[in-house]
Amino acid sequence: MHQSMPTETGVLQFLKICDSFYPADAVDASISQQRQWYDALCARFDQHVPEGLTSADALVSDRIATRHYRPKAIRTETALLYLHGGGFVVGSLESHHAICAEIADFAGAELVSVDYRLAPENRWPAQTDDCFEVLKHLLVSGRQVVLIGDSAGGNLAAGLAIRARQQRLGGITGQVLIYPALGGDLLSGSYREMQNAPGLRTSDVAYYRAMVKAPPGDPVAEPLAAASFAELPAAFITVAHFDPLRDDGRRYAAKLARAGVEVWFREEPQLVHAWLRARHMSDGARVAFRAVCEAASRFAAA
Repeated sequence: MHQSMPTETGVLQFLKICDSFYPADAVDASISQQRQWYDALCARFDQHVPEGLTSADALVSDRIATRHYRPKAIRTETALLYLHGGGFVVGSLESHHAICAEIADFAGAELVSVDYRLAPENRWPAQTDDCFEVLKHLLVSGRQVVLIGDSAGGNLAAGLAIRARQQRLGGITGQVLIYPALGGDLLSGSYREMQNAPGLRTSDVAYYRAMVKAPPGDPVAEPLAAASFAELPAAFITVAHFDPLRDDGRRYAAKLARAGVEVWFREEPQLVHAWLRARHMSDGARVAFRAVCEAASRFAAA
């Protein structure tokens, strides 16, 4: 029998708080109720942004809401493009505000967060199209870009790297994928072993896939299905042990490495899905978040 719960005190405290805001059967509720719960949960873990950092909202292509974070000290012209998690159903510019601010500040780089359209009101490819529009906007202006995303956002970030390769767009210096959903088989590996993991269950992953309705086997929607992994940007991939998505990141790291792509891979032994929010209360999450920031910083300086 696999151990299905972490033992780190900070993680257990984090899970307890999450459970008080977000019921285990949340996906059975209405979409508006899910979003209310999620926004309240995110607000509970909100943090003050680093001193001297400013943020401003702007529309791209007169349609796509973005938020631009500028730290007090800018050390690189490379932009960080952040795509938030939330199963393509929940999440916003607000939900990952402090996370984006802290990454931008650490890397000394401007960060752009995208308020892409959500499912089920907008099915695939609305999400990737919005993010790709912002990516092209940055690349066309002559900026180099680091792609960063967590969970569903990790899916979108990896998909953008594949789209950019398809269209021969250069300028992406790296991709930072945080517990990404990459299209793995829901009946095997960590999807079976961790099907009832705290924070995210395999049935939840199935629900979110049903909401977004991406075509199975499309490499932009399911990066693990790509025919080739060569010539993709260098990658930093971090996964949580207690997470059904764990093997997606594991397998993707292995496929990139076999194709000759530079890869850094971390598996956090005590962490659960969505640990980004626990970065100020869990020792494991604190160390893991620093590794994310260092990866973004390294790719931005490349």
